[in-house]
Amino acid sequence: MITDPISDMLTRIRNAQLVGASETKVATSKFKVATLKVLKENDYISDFIIKDKEIIIKLNYISNKPKINKIQKISKPGLRIYTKSKKMPKVLQGFGMLIVSTPQGVMSGKEARSKNLGGEIICKIY
Repeated sequence: MITDPISDMLTRIRNAQLVGASETKVATSKFKVATLKVLKENDYISDFIIKDKEIIIKLNYISNKPKINKIQKISKPGLRIYTKSKKMPKVLQGFGMLIVSTPQGVMSGKEARSKNLGGEIICKIY
C-alpha cells in the first residue's frame, strides 16, 4: 500500500533518470495525469501514455543528461504546505518550477501567480 502516490511517482522518475532509462511506469490516477500534463507543458518530460491501468512516462534528456536535475516533494501527507499567490516562492530565481494544486486544477507556480491563485505546493523541479 502506497501512502503518497505522487511522491512514489516522483521517486520513480528520479530513479529512472539515474539509471538512464528512457521510460518508467506508474499506476494511473487523475491527479498524477494532471501533474504529468504540467511537466510535459514545461518540457520536463517528453510524453506520457495511459495504457490500461498504468501510465508510461517518457523521460526527456538533453545530450544524454536528464532534463530534471532535482525533483523534490514539498507537501506531504502529514504536513500540507499552502501558499497565497502573492507569497508563492520562486524556484532558483525563476529557472525552476513549482507544481501547485489550485481550486482551478493542477498548474505551474508561474501560471497560478498570473491567475492570482494560491493553493497547495506539490513539488519543485529544476
